[in-house]
Amino acid sequence: MEVKQHDAIEAAAEELPLVAEECVVTQVTAMDDERHDAVADAVATLLDAHNEDDLLESGSWGPDPIDWTQVREALDPNSGSTLAAKLDKLQTRDERPYPMLVEIRFDPDAPFDFAPGQYLTLRYQGISRPYSIASSPNEDDIALCIRHVPDGHLTPKLCEGLETEESVEVRGPNGDFLLNDPSRRDVVFLATGTGAAPFYSMITYLFQEGDDEFEGDRRDVWLFLGSSWKDDIPYMDEFEALDEAHENFHFVPTCSRETYLSDWEGETAYVQHTLMKYLEHGVVSDDVEESLAASSEEEPVYDIDARIDPANIEAYACGVSAMAYGLVDVAEAIGVPELHVHVEGFG
Repeated sequence: MEVKQHDAIEAAAEELPLVAEECVVTQVTAMDDERHDAVADAVATLLDAHNEDDLLESGSWGPDPIDWTQVREALDPNSGSTLAAKLDKLQTRDERPYPMLVEIRFDPDAPFDFAPGQYLTLRYQGISRPYSIASSPNEDDIALCIRHVPDGHLTPKLCEGLETEESVEVRGPNGDFLLNDPSRRDVVFLATGTGAAPFYSMITYLFQEGDDEFEGDRRDVWLFLGSSWKDDIPYMDEFEALDEAHENFHFVPTCSRETYLSDWEGETAYVQHTLMKYLEHGVVSDDVEESLAASSEEEPVYDIDARIDPANIEAYACGVSAMAYGLVDVAEAIGVPELHVHVEGFG
């Protein structure tokens, strides 16, 4: 199956129809947190566990800023060890730009129609890039979810410099990564990072329009959303609110590194392995890849009174291309009909 690529669209972006030359930015909101204090606490805990009392009392290691060279010399982790990897990830988290995840909202100068899952091409300071629409078609304004790529051409400008009342140019909408018409099939969304953006549009719209039911029967709607850190999950609070409001919506966030900084008690495996835990018992065939089969035998972390029958779902996957291709393989391996697998990749 071919994975739809955002990158392949960039060259043709200028050919899309112009929606609005003057879209006024109404909101620029950081979606992640500045977590230096949490990182410093984690480092102090490591130093304490390794009996580095003198270094802790001296304060020469930090915490403002953290002297990562001194910390490594004190902890002396073996190359390739779990401790070395943990320090690398903590340092990367500490030194990354803030904000790293931004929601931009704007009002077009004229209303336009789009379908959940489509994208717009945003032009700012002479640079154009495509971004999935995160808002529902039923909302008055348009929302985009932007991940800060430090060496990118446009995202640093959007995340660091864009202000309310500025104008951006928008072309589109375009794209055929769309919801199927309602049916008896349950719906499973799988995403990493900003791959959640089109799903926020789709899921919000699906419940607004009552498409979580078909001919009087409720459909289970699942969202498996993966990230390294909890605050890197776009629309975390909104998805949790939907989970509270709808018995048939099952939100399954999984964060691979969050336990480094908090008492996270949720899932921590990759999205595809987390998915396997919530399948109906006995649906995994003997020829499924070993690590996936092993995951299917693990107990789920979340207490959800529903399970997934791969033969009776439509699956949507979105995220970085490598993950998207991997999810296609997983969907096929567990028996989701190819006709009902929809994938979009980027990066």
